[in-house]
Amino acid sequence: MKPKPINHFFEDSNIPRLSKQLNPSHPLCLLAELVEWEELEEEFGTLYSEGNSRPPKPIRLMTGLLMLQHMSGLSDEQTVRHWIENPYWQYFTGFDILQWKPPIDPSLLSYFRKRIGKKGLERILEETIRMAIDAGFISIKNLSDVIVDTTVMEKNIAYPTDARLYFKMIEKMIKMARRTGVAYRQSYKHVTKSLLAEVGRHLHAKQMKRAKKKIKKLKTILRRVYIDIRRRLQDKPDLKALFNPLFVKADKLLHTDPKSSKKVYSIHESDVQCLSKGKARIRYEFGCKASVVVTHKQGLALSCQALKGHPYDGHTLKEALADAEQRSGHKIERAVVDKGYKGHNVTHVIVYKSGQKKGVKTTAIKRFIKRRQAIEPHIGHMKSEGKLRRNFLKGFFGDQINAILCGVGHNLRLLFNFFQKQPAFS
Repeated sequence: MKPKPINHFFEDSNIPRLSKQLNPSHPLCLLAELVEWEELEEEFGTLYSEGNSRPPKPIRLMTGLLMLQHMSGLSDEQTVRHWIENPYWQYFTGFDILQWKPPIDPSLLSYFRKRIGKKGLERILEETIRMAIDAGFISIKNLSDVIVDTTVMEKNIAYPTDARLYFKMIEKMIKMARRTGVAYRQSYKHVTKSLLAEVGRHLHAKQMKRAKKKIKKLKTILRRVYIDIRRRLQDKPDLKALFNPLFVKADKLLHTDPKSSKKVYSIHESDVQCLSKGKARIRYEFGCKASVVVTHKQGLALSCQALKGHPYDGHTLKEALADAEQRSGHKIERAVVDKGYKGHNVTHVIVYKSGQKKGVKTTAIKRFIKRRQAIEPHIGHMKSEGKLRRNFLKGFFGDQINAILCGVGHNLRLLFNFFQKQPAFS
């Protein structure tokens, strides 16, 4: 069944309307007028099929909740709870009568993100860029100069240690065996818990030899469980297919060198990478690398991409600039990057590196290069006010959509602050 727009017709004319009670110059009211809701409803409406299925929620409601969620950096549950308490949020999502009940179950936001996918979220990012131009926050001319940088978007995992990874893998394999009815020799439940606690105590006391001995014992138990269950599934191909993802991870844990690039850092998140950005306070971060492109003066996000693996920054520049041009619809002429982009091989855009002296002849270009670090506070706001610091969405697809939505939220916050500073706002 296709989604229907929100019904504003009510027989009782005595019900007070939000449009007549709220401040029309409030930033959220102004933002609601800027969004082309009808176009978004038409585009996203094609993703729903005809039929006698459960009626879907209005597209404006779902899209508006996603935008407000990442503008405020809230979880799905907090977003729905805050929507009930804030009449401006209700007006932004298309309601003209104050609502007292939750509009949706929080889990529907997850389904909607998957339904519209990466392309749909990129369309919302394009919409925020168009809104910034229509509002006068940025001119088309300013879209040609950008700053590019990368950062780490951490995944929601515990700090990976060998002892805990072995323990978790044993636990997962035994749990799967119980669920599927596969017999096993021993669960080692109490033994592994005791060993894990002992490892923690030995490491706290700097007793490294004792700790390594216990870690080796946990690894031996994992090998026993792995071999035992695999042997029992030799004549059961259907069950073996269910266990294969766990077998692959267990095999990596047992045979991968600790310093290998293919090391497992999480049992439930197989795409997590160990990234070292040379920070004194944080030596290693676990997640994925994210590429951010913002305009040179205003800091409007033109592109936010999650990068698979651990690519060199210089190899990601061409793709980042191409994506920014596609999202904004305008050609980028100049870009400034840090020294980590050396050897980028981008020829269609003039690229300046921080500290560059060759080819820098005018004071205007010197000032242009000195503003390279202006992207850092914007990334900081995406992490502290948005959800770029820690990604709670699963898999690399979750990395991709979280990065794009962080750009959407950042642009909406910039527009909100822009309207708040206008003399009309009171």
